[in-house]
Amino acid sequence: MLQIAIWKRILIWGLVALGVVFAVPNGFYTRVEGHNDAVQLIDVQGETPELAEARDGWPSWMPSSLVNLGLDLRGGAHLLAEVKVEDVYESRMDSFWPEVRDALRDERGVVGTVRRLPSPLDELRVRISEPGGMARALEVVRGLASPVVSLTGVGASDYQARAEGETIIVTLSDAEKLATDDRTIQQSLEIIRRRVDEVGTREPTIQRQGDRRILIQVPGIGSAAELKALIGTTAQLTFHPVISRTSDRNADPGGRNVVYPSLDEEGTYYILEQTPVVTGEELVDAQPAFDQNGRPAVNFRFNPTGARKFGDYTAENIGSPFAIVLDEEVISAPVIQSHIPGGSGIITGNFTVEESTKLAVLLRAGALPAEMTFLEERTIGPELGQDSIDAGKIACAVAGMAVLVFMALSYGWFGIIANVALILNVGMIFGVLSMIGATLTLPGIAGIVLTIGMAVDANVLVYERIREELKTARGPARAIELGYEKALSAILDANITTLITATILFAMGSGPVRGFAVTLGIGILTSVFTAIFVTRLLIVTWFEYRRPKTIEV
Repeated sequence: MLQIAIWKRILIWGLVALGVVFAVPNGFYTRVEGHNDAVQLIDVQGETPELAEARDGWPSWMPSSLVNLGLDLRGGAHLLAEVKVEDVYESRMDSFWPEVRDALRDERGVVGTVRRLPSPLDELRVRISEPGGMARALEVVRGLASPVVSLTGVGASDYQARAEGETIIVTLSDAEKLATDDRTIQQSLEIIRRRVDEVGTREPTIQRQGDRRILIQVPGIGSAAELKALIGTTAQLTFHPVISRTSDRNADPGGRNVVYPSLDEEGTYYILEQTPVVTGEELVDAQPAFDQNGRPAVNFRFNPTGARKFGDYTAENIGSPFAIVLDEEVISAPVIQSHIPGGSGIITGNFTVEESTKLAVLLRAGALPAEMTFLEERTIGPELGQDSIDAGKIACAVAGMAVLVFMALSYGWFGIIANVALILNVGMIFGVLSMIGATLTLPGIAGIVLTIGMAVDANVLVYERIREELKTARGPARAIELGYEKALSAILDANITTLITATILFAMGSGPVRGFAVTLGIGILTSVFTAIFVTRLLIVTWFEYRRPKTIEV
């Protein structure tokens, strides 16, 4: 007969209550969002009266997780960028040159003198003075190559060397170029994600498109220009030996030297060695701070490799100036006063507090490995997002009312029970979306509308089956029990196939398609739960209370 154990009833109502409670904050979106922002700012900046008021606007004992609104609902910025992976080839050649130079100098008796020649960006050309030593020189250079670190480049070397007369031409192998391209894109993705996350934006979409392109969508940010300023800055920090100072920006720096302008002293230029002593890639931390005079500055710290190189250089060059360079501009050029063994230091300059904080964020996130070209940019205003939200609300309301009226007219009291379960189902969908921190987009709203229409399918199957059982003159209790038992397989078959479809859409799709798949998949799970367990529990509870001799479905 109709019996449901007490522990099952408690579990069912407990899960329903949990979903509804987590959905409640979405009904007070602005207030809860202000509470969450205030809590984060208090942790960073300390408590102020304004922040305390915003924090207290929502009870701390209540859940405060919200369904994140996507770009089409909240407004924000959209960028499509292309990464210039060729820039990395040039830096690889520059970093490989000291190794080649030192290795060939050890063979000076055979190869003679060694000199680097001007060459294309993806080549390193080295001339030796003894043509008879070319075979030995090629052997030495090829010995510096390493295996390619990728699944597609197994067995290949990263560098290739060939001879043209007295010149050795070093290039990256095709396998290494493919691996480098992939690493460059992955590194760019990670650095962009760090930079966006550092400023507290909600649920950005940052993903690869094709071989060299990256899609960036950030809800809630003011404009595409603001987003470009955040992620487009290279923030390449390097430390160079200083050759001299000059006021002539067109001065000839000499071989393998560069001329960079001073950031603070207008009209002053520094001639530096092109190869840096240490680079920002070896930074592990950067924090805004103040110098001994109370001016904004940035503290930095190197990893062990960078700390060793930085310490060795400062120990060997006490009394000499060295330049701190950010994006080809000299921030400062202090004189080394003593050995700096700890691998940490401070960057000073004419910074404001905001500028020092932004510089610390960029350095902490790391330098972009290559320049990016923005192919497409759009700014979506919040008013357009509000129009989408309003349209989504109307669609949900119309769909919901149509289903509620249909079920009530078709199945009477049992239809009203199904309607109660449908309302709980919608609440549970938003509760689950809030718990997992999912992002709701306009296609996601379409998924919820579709779920509302599909949610009563299981109830229709059950009720029609109960009708069939009542025709066989069985009692109402037995008819209800058999109705649920015999409809179960059809309910599971229909919803499992739809869930598989949602899973494939999520795995293979991107952006809006995945948003639709998420809400559809969650809606399927909650609708099956409410149809099989919640409506049955409601019917059983009603039946136990009323004990009807006959029922009409």
